[in-house]
Amino acid sequence: MAWISFDIFRTLGFNDTKQLKPEQIFKHKDEISAADWVLYPEYWQLNALIYGLKARVFPSQASYLLGHNKIEMSRAFEMVAPGNTPHTEIRANTPSNAEELWELMLHPFVAKLPKASQGSGVWLIKDRAEWRAYLEKTDVLYVQEYLPINRDIRVVIIGDTVVSAYWRLQSDQGFYNNVAKGGVIEQSAVPAQAVNLALHLAQTLDIDHAGFDIAMVGDHPYVFEFNRLFGNQGIEGGEQKIREAIIDYLMRKQEPTGPNFPKAPASGRKRLRSVA
Repeated sequence: MAWISFDIFRTLGFNDTKQLKPEQIFKHKDEISAADWVLYPEYWQLNALIYGLKARVFPSQASYLLGHNKIEMSRAFEMVAPGNTPHTEIRANTPSNAEELWELMLHPFVAKLPKASQGSGVWLIKDRAEWRAYLEKTDVLYVQEYLPINRDIRVVIIGDTVVSAYWRLQSDQGFYNNVAKGGVIEQSAVPAQAVNLALHLAQTLDIDHAGFDIAMVGDHPYVFEFNRLFGNQGIEGGEQKIREAIIDYLMRKQEPTGPNFPKAPASGRKRLRSVA
């Protein structure tokens, strides 16, 4: 086993893993090309690693590309789970588009910046003044229907396994459920519909390292987004549990397969499982 990591904090304690700084990528090309896995590169490194060095990267290329931009993420969700995606409109920020969306959306509605995380860049639009303030912040209009919820669910997937699923209760300021915005973690039972939706999205879109944000409206799950890099605050077992799940997944994925190699036992090669 020979792995290379570009994020020492997320791979602390990984055996046989060489830690590099991102800017060292060009000085270690041979080692990177020969590595079984290249872990946690920065986004700017991705194309050079995959296309230039044919490196095997974790998280997956899809996890990076779809997780980098809410526009691409939402369009992918609408393609594979249209009934589980809130009504979303994406337009260029022009006066006519802004007026059309104001008239089209049921009020209040949610407006987002295409690239933001941890609850930043998201607003509940209740009046014209808030809409005008949002229009000043972005070149792309990204609006979404407001769902009547006071909590949501974070489903954490590593590889083909759900390692955690928990509720996030709304913060005292209202609207926001993100822990970074004051949301509160609750470890009560999570509906199977939410977990199954996250698993479906991960499998269909080849996402192997993500915290999915799922809302329940009655018994129906809706996906808001996923974060490629997520916090460990609500994960029972924390970093250790994440570390073990990553190592297990990568070891199974790098096992040789094909007619000249024996197959691993069926119990060791389950597809999309939950251990939450």
